[in-house]
Amino acid sequence: MLSIYNSLHIFAAVIWVGGMFFAYNFLRPAAADSLEPPLRLTLWVAVFQRFFPYVWASVIILPLTGYLMIFQRWDSLGNAPIYVHAMNGLGVTMILIYMHVFFSPFKRLKNAVEAKNWPDGGKALMQIRLLVAINTIIGILVVIVASAGRFYVF
Repeated sequence: MLSIYNSLHIFAAVIWVGGMFFAYNFLRPAAADSLEPPLRLTLWVAVFQRFFPYVWASVIILPLTGYLMIFQRWDSLGNAPIYVHAMNGLGVTMILIYMHVFFSPFKRLKNAVEAKNWPDGGKALMQIRLLVAINTIIGILVVIVASAGRFYVF
C-alpha cells in the first residue's frame, strides 16, 4: 500500500505545484502581453474554475496519503524524521494559502468579472498572483525537501 500512497501523493503534488508554476511563469505573462483587462480577467476566472477542482483534490489527497505513509512507516508523526515535519508544516501552509485564495480573492475576482468591474477584478487578480507566487516557491521547496531531505544530516 505504501507504493500506492506514494504514487498518489506525488501525482497530486505534481498537478498542484506544476499547475501553479505553469500558470505563474507562462500563462500569466502571455495573458498580460496579449489580452486587455476584460478578456484577461475573464480568462483567469475560466482557468481557475478548471484548475481549482484539481487543487481541491490535491488538498485532500496530499495530507491523507502523507499521514497514511507516516503512520505506516514510523507509527506516528513524533517518530518521523525532521524533513517529514518540514514537508508537513510547509504543506499545511500551502493548503491554508490556497483556501484563502479560493474563498477570498478568487470570489472577489469572479464577482468583479460578473459585474464587469475591471479595476476590482484587477486588484483581486494581483492578490491571487502574489499568493500563487508564494505558494509556488513553497511548493518547489517541499518537492526539494521531499526528494532530498532524507539525505541531509541534521
